[in-house]
Amino acid sequence: MPRSGAHLALLLLGGFRSLADAATAELARRGYKDVRPVHDFAMRAITAGADNASELGRRMSVSKQAAAKTITALQERGYVARDTDPLDARRKRLQVTPLGFEVLRQGESIFDELRSQWERQIGPVELASLETHLTTLLGDLPVRLDTPGWIAHDLGGPAWSRSDR
Repeated sequence: MPRSGAHLALLLLGGFRSLADAATAELARRGYKDVRPVHDFAMRAITAGADNASELGRRMSVSKQAAAKTITALQERGYVARDTDPLDARRKRLQVTPLGFEVLRQGESIFDELRSQWERQIGPVELASLETHLTTLLGDLPVRLDTPGWIAHDLGGPAWSRSDR
């Protein structure tokens, strides 16, 4: 079994991909056929205060155009809405809808089920140990909402600097 740093990185990425793909498939079986991992990142960023395309793009480390495209898809599916800002009627703010929050809750439930599957496969002690070690290495909040942009990052082009993160 290879023990290189690259292999470890690929194993960790593979674990994320395996869980994300399984969750996406289960969401589709539950009637949410149009939800992708990037939508989860976007709705969480909106919930955390990204209330327009520019701010969503900054938080996800994607272009304003990519953020606008994601917003349009989420709006068309009823997961987010643009509401008038109570302080400035000219401004529209993004908000996650009740349906969007339901998708997020369903996703969290599915990830709990997937965690239970892993626990059955390797045992509760081993899984708890894995989680403890990852928390030690990554900290308590390893998930960054700019992951979609980071994954697509091209060294030749992005406007986002490391200091933005």
